[in-house]
Amino acid sequence: MAIKLVVFDMAGTTVEDSNNVHDAFVKGFKVHGYDVTVADANTVMGIPKPVAIRTILEEKFKITENTGELVSKIHTSFKEAMIDFYRNSPDVKAKTNAEATFRALKAKGILVGIDTGFSRDIADTIFERLRWKEQNLIDYSVTSDEVNNGRPYPDMIFKALKDLNIISAAEVAKVGDTPFDLQEGTSAGCSLVIGITTGAFSEEELEKEEHTHLVNDLLEVVKIVDNAV
Repeated sequence: MAIKLVVFDMAGTTVEDSNNVHDAFVKGFKVHGYDVTVADANTVMGIPKPVAIRTILEEKFKITENTGELVSKIHTSFKEAMIDFYRNSPDVKAKTNAEATFRALKAKGILVGIDTGFSRDIADTIFERLRWKEQNLIDYSVTSDEVNNGRPYPDMIFKALKDLNIISAAEVAKVGDTPFDLQEGTSAGCSLVIGITTGAFSEEELEKEEHTHLVNDLLEVVKIVDNAV
């Protein structure tokens, strides 16, 4: 079945990330007196950040009761650090060939979508900084706070299908750099589930997840989509 929509992740997949998300995550915890490492952060990359924060509190610090307020405070600190970074840092830029890939897909009449574990306010800060909407590079976006369940659940992809009037996830390709991206695409029933190896996880780590392709250049996605039947 021909692909009508390609759904890309943001940080690490289409937006350059040199542990910037990890650093903000660590900072969010530190503000409230908890020491978290970049390695800890990497274990929860790709899932909604409130879920990631709760997971760290439960698994690393064994805090399992009445965590709602603490999760909210840490998440607020994380968001403040992320928005400041994406608004002001000179290091903010698209990943290599991300924008060329968007243009190539759109030239073929294929919709370009973004889904992310970020909340809407962070995602919109990135869109504004990179001018993706202004340049008409993307057709649709959905964030983890706009659905009941973020990755690895398929809710964001299912919302995209509904909003874009696409009948089946078999007409969708999912592209991301984390195991949770691949799990999301698989659970949604996407016919193409593509891991990009230039983000947070290595080829060896992504290889362990169910997928259809692993690539080391986003432009390879265009050829893969072309060959889908």
